[in-house]
Amino acid sequence: MDYRELLKEQNNLVQERYELARARLKQIALLGKSSLAPELNTYFCETALFLYKCADTCLKIREGAFRSMKEEELRRENEEFYHDILPEQYESSFANPACAVSKLGEEYGRILSFLYTELRGERVYAFEQDIYKITILNELFLEIYGLFENDDANYRKIRETIYWFFHDNAEVFTGWRVRELFDPELDFATSIIMESDLSDLRYLYAYGEYISDNEREVAAYLNSLPQEEIEEIAFTFTDGYREGFALKNVDLSAKDTVNIRFNIGFERIIRAAVLQFKEMGLKPVIYRAAVSSMNKKQNLRIGYVSTSPNEQFDYDHRFDNAVYFDKRMMERKLVCMRKAFEEFEEAAAGFAGPAVFEVFGDTPFEPVAKDEAYHLSDRQQMLSVEYSTLSNTLMNEFIDQEERSFTCMACPMPSIGPDFPEIFEEVKKVNTLDKVHYREIQQRMIDLLDQADYVKIMGRGRNMTNLTVKLIDLEDPETQTKFENCLADVNIPVGEVFTSPMLKGTSGLLHVTEVFLSGLCYKDLRLRFEDGMITEYSCGNFPDPEDGKRFIRENLLFNHESLPMGEFAIGTNTTAYVMATRYDIVNKLPILIAEKMGPHLAVGDTCYSYCEDVRVFNPDGKEIVARDNECSLLRKEEPKKAYFNCHTDITIPYEELDRIVAGITVQVGENTERTETPIILDGRFVLDGTLDLNKPFSPDSE
Repeated sequence: MDYRELLKEQNNLVQERYELARARLKQIALLGKSSLAPELNTYFCETALFLYKCADTCLKIREGAFRSMKEEELRRENEEFYHDILPEQYESSFANPACAVSKLGEEYGRILSFLYTELRGERVYAFEQDIYKITILNELFLEIYGLFENDDANYRKIRETIYWFFHDNAEVFTGWRVRELFDPELDFATSIIMESDLSDLRYLYAYGEYISDNEREVAAYLNSLPQEEIEEIAFTFTDGYREGFALKNVDLSAKDTVNIRFNIGFERIIRAAVLQFKEMGLKPVIYRAAVSSMNKKQNLRIGYVSTSPNEQFDYDHRFDNAVYFDKRMMERKLVCMRKAFEEFEEAAAGFAGPAVFEVFGDTPFEPVAKDEAYHLSDRQQMLSVEYSTLSNTLMNEFIDQEERSFTCMACPMPSIGPDFPEIFEEVKKVNTLDKVHYREIQQRMIDLLDQADYVKIMGRGRNMTNLTVKLIDLEDPETQTKFENCLADVNIPVGEVFTSPMLKGTSGLLHVTEVFLSGLCYKDLRLRFEDGMITEYSCGNFPDPEDGKRFIRENLLFNHESLPMGEFAIGTNTTAYVMATRYDIVNKLPILIAEKMGPHLAVGDTCYSYCEDVRVFNPDGKEIVARDNECSLLRKEEPKKAYFNCHTDITIPYEELDRIVAGITVQVGENTERTETPIILDGRFVLDGTLDLNKPFSPDSE
């Protein structure tokens, strides 16, 4: 059934319930319940008013009222809905678990803060005209309000009410999310991108997301560029996607859809990309970052997004599913996922993979740790890891990872500072550097590394890195290689060689004074490895070291006891590094660019996870054989131990680097001779054939 007809049918089924709930919300918002404690009464009145406004917005959109509103009116309407979670007001908002606990008490504060946050999703459902989801959420609120109204409320009953709501509606949230991954008929965002007058910035408000100066200013800036330049930026993005399939020798013409992820404000580029993908035979699948705790992955936002109104708010609620997540709920979600995958099996088979247009420019976020926020229990952490494994296994059952690819590219946002136009142009140049020249330079490094048994990395100054990475042995050096010569295809911009290291023999300390990973700033990050596995970790983000450990465990290890070193790489894009230092934006760059600006390693799975049996080759024709490590080799016998379903790159900047040397062991008669050939010394390349990489550092290049 066409999704619009399905949505209409669902909406018709609940129309009467919707109207009844709307009337009751208005009554609560205006009158409240005088017998409730004052703060509880305030909570329910304010929440009911918010929900009533969402219903009112839904009606206005249906009637077309928003199309006639002026841009300033739309801006005021948008800010009004997000007002109480903006940093200036957040300290006194019920969305803040610390505030909610202080006002509502230990028993009710956290869970009612969770409820209010979950209900905020109605904002976007109103814009999508999804009356069904609005209705069931309103009924959840009214059911919990009824517990208090009847003097029958306690934490256990509130939690049970929430638990069974998500259990009974798992298909509505989890099942629908699967459809969003593959179905181009779900074209809410695509229609905005392709049909709006992008010169009229009122279109930004059609998504229902928070619209900041970032979105307004970048959209206005892109409107100032000639169409030819827009097409060139989009081509860099889409051609990298095409090249990814060519490198894997996969027939792109057999695919139907591409998932495009982007930040609101870049619609001119995304529209051009959609048309270029169309020429490849691909339709766009563009879905919103999850708004329900049922579909979120901590504070990561996967899909189309806008600037967060408040990153602390996102962080405080990253584990809201702790309210209801248990083994039964996990199994219920998996059943709903499988049903949806089976329903859209054909669409899943035609899915080509994601094309991710990242943005950067905000000041790295340093979260405040709050005891009042929900955290997963030890049992829930174990279940979370298990769910990640099982859900990825289920997805791979329907999507052949060997037959799909991806691409990633990043551009700055105006929040990067007054030099935004210049930085935008510089990043555009970085994204289009000469791949042939880099291929030749990087091959010189690979020729040496193919002879090496290990690589040693040493930090300098404040950086205490002292790490030895063990490399695999080659059975046939004439036809095999250890490192991939990575150019600007799936991973834009150009500039790295990488391998999957052996775990046994990989040991030492990785230390970075400051790094920005998945939207979070880590200070003085230290990871100690023994035989390739993390054994100790710490950071300097919090006064209490235990808070730092929990921060790393939750956000870098993703609740695993340990993670392996899944990748070791040497970044070669000194042009990007010099650009970043010139504008003082090193700490604002996404890992996509930062990983090319020095040696880096990744914790988690290898770059070849789930595709280890696919043969891949470098431009020189040699097969890259370092696709496995001791963990991924378990995939056929013990699949739960083979994958960790995460991969996070961590870069040591050149300025913190003393040296990288390739250790070569040679047997001379009965004696073993070991030599160490430097690749980088004092943050500069010294290996013959790589000296051109130092040119951007010279004053003439600047």
